[in-house]
Amino acid sequence: MTEGAVFTPGSIAAAIVEASSDAIIASDREGLIRLWNPGAERIFGFAAAEALGQSLDIIIPQRLRARHWDGYRAVIASGHSRYSAGALLAVPALRKDGSQLSVEFTITPLLSADGDITGLIAVMRDATARFEETKALRQQLRALAHHSP
Repeated sequence: MTEGAVFTPGSIAAAIVEASSDAIIASDREGLIRLWNPGAERIFGFAAAEALGQSLDIIIPQRLRARHWDGYRAVIASGHSRYSAGALLAVPALRKDGSQLSVEFTITPLLSADGDITGLIAVMRDATARFEETKALRQQLRALAHHSP
């Protein structure tokens, strides 16, 4: 470390967002993407230039969009979500190529200086491998239970 280096909360936050292997995505009140970090590029396949300004629908499977937007609007209106207290939400998501993956994430409301909710930020991790392993183990257990005397 350089002697006399000054670290500000802003510079630390920016370094975390840029270096994170997790997707860090911020969206405004309408659900338009305003921040898309390199982790999001890696996980979802969209470059930041492609994702910024787009609806979150680019990563939400069609069959889940109505439920997602109901929940999104409820969090925007209330400022509360059980997933902002450290609880993980695990859901299917879409990559740019249309393939599906499983993600786990938490969300945090973004607040203005006046305390108004201006949007949400999500930290997402690709949990596809773990989801597939768990699914395979459940199938094996069912098969064993079915074949046991």
